[in-house]
Amino acid sequence: MISLPEKSDCCGCSACYNICPVNAIEMQADQEGFAYPAVDGSICVKCGKCVNACPVCIGESQSEDDKTKAYWAINNDEKTRNESSSGGVFSVLAEKTLKNGGVVFGAAMSDNMRSVNHICISCSDDLPVLRGSKYMQSDISDMYRSVREYLDKNVEVLFSGAPCQIEGLLAFLGKDYDNLLCVDFICHGVPSVRVWNKYVDFVERKQGSGIRSVNFRSKAHGWHTISVSFSFEDGSKYESKESDDLFMKAFLNDVCLRPSCYKCRFKKIHRKSDVTLADFWGVDKLFPEIDDDKGTSLLMIHSEKGNRIFELSSDKIKSGEVDIKTVAIYNAAMIKSSPVNKNRTQFFSGLESKKFDKLVNKYAKPSLYRRIRRKLGKIKNSILKQTTKKAERFK
Repeated sequence: MISLPEKSDCCGCSACYNICPVNAIEMQADQEGFAYPAVDGSICVKCGKCVNACPVCIGESQSEDDKTKAYWAINNDEKTRNESSSGGVFSVLAEKTLKNGGVVFGAAMSDNMRSVNHICISCSDDLPVLRGSKYMQSDISDMYRSVREYLDKNVEVLFSGAPCQIEGLLAFLGKDYDNLLCVDFICHGVPSVRVWNKYVDFVERKQGSGIRSVNFRSKAHGWHTISVSFSFEDGSKYESKESDDLFMKAFLNDVCLRPSCYKCRFKKIHRKSDVTLADFWGVDKLFPEIDDDKGTSLLMIHSEKGNRIFELSSDKIKSGEVDIKTVAIYNAAMIKSSPVNKNRTQFFSGLESKKFDKLVNKYAKPSLYRRIRRKLGKIKNSILKQTTKKAERFK
């Protein structure tokens, strides 16, 4: 049976839950709000399938000789691009799958805005709920089983999720399917659902109304100036820059992430997914001529299946190839785990007793690593601007 000695060894992908033939495993939330497998020993038949489906247990098998290619990419449709977190490329890939009679699996906010769940859609009209970032780990539930049912019926499937969820799905399936396209993203780490709910309680009490919708990545002030926005049942709205929003401060300062995120085994350039999507941070430095502050996607192709759908979608996007190693410099989360915030234990200990604003302001402070990175980033940007100005003088 599945048995991981440390909580940091479990990424919460739910592959073990999905593959258990006797339903002996449940995913149960701990005190921090993260789900872990709980095995009912009275009905477990010790078949070992859960261990063989665990992407952490089976270890790394990806070849570093993989020829991953990277591109900047932008959806030609401005409306879709504006509704997306970056360049809107996910929607192009999803629409291509749906038009072929396929289905798309992805993360959607729950109706009450309290959690994120993986769902399956078969109609383009439902695609908006899958767009945009949701800064929590989605509940996979039994979606891996549903994926396999569609695949066995020869239905095209696009499955989007975090890198650990993609590897969990592939380990669960145990074989390759030509009709499966896996799309992951560059992940900073996943915050606790419990922390999110404490934040929602705080905001609703302060506003005096329930939350109707949330946008973690509003482009109201441009793509580079990330904002968080809420709309409430009484018609009022809330908007704040990510640097000022309490939840985003806790998230980005690494005080509320899942333990496994601090030593993530899925941080790498060459991945088991077919396509990786992300914000193309650094595009303003590398390709300033295409940066209009409306969002640019970083698109990484890892397989022939990924390359095929990219080519088939070329009429819907603008794109250009980029050097993958240069891109990694500006997108460190691609290959590096977030550092553990030294205040993490105190933060979770005070989650029940302290007011959320006081808790965040006291414990969600940037680590030394973050402060040094930001300082070096400012120095690097300053040098780059000076170099660019000098080069322009000699043109």
